[in-house]
Amino acid sequence: MTVMDKVSSQTRNIMNLVFDKEPLNYIEAAGLYGIIAQGRFNAAVLQVLYNHANDSELKALIKEAIDKHTEMTVAEAEDKLTGSDGHTPALKFVRRNLHSSPLNIPDDARLTDQEIAIAVGTLAKGAQMALLSALHQSYQLDVALMFRKALDDGLDWDYRLLQLMLNRDWLPHLSKITH
Repeated sequence: MTVMDKVSSQTRNIMNLVFDKEPLNYIEAAGLYGIIAQGRFNAAVLQVLYNHANDSELKALIKEAIDKHTEMTVAEAEDKLTGSDGHTPALKFVRRNLHSSPLNIPDDARLTDQEIAIAVGTLAKGAQMALLSALHQSYQLDVALMFRKALDDGLDWDYRLLQLMLNRDWLPHLSKITH
């Protein structure tokens, strides 16, 4: 892509953002609604997982997932939906305090850090699939750009979680089929 192609593309994006202000279609609104509902639930689960985790690097990644990915994406999706006169889900969850020091939870009642990392990774994978699906159904450029940014940021975060899991030997090892 030449410099002029990039300039033309950015100019077209800016023009679309300024002048293309159609209301959300039903599929976009439903996608945003689902992202909000699932994101609110994910934030509640991540708060509990944060409080169960002992590893400080894992806790930092979970906190980032709550603050900079989940809650931020939910807030942006709420703005897009309410800005188009849509209703946000009534579904709300209790906000839990995040405790930096380990809580006195009996071992038989808590997940291990490996289990927590796998659970967080599974939540992240589900969130990425929901964002990708919503992106594919987006017509409005600003909505699509919001989903794309959330996907990009999430993939960077996923990579750091995977590296932590590799370094801590938390990934399940599957033997290769040799026959």
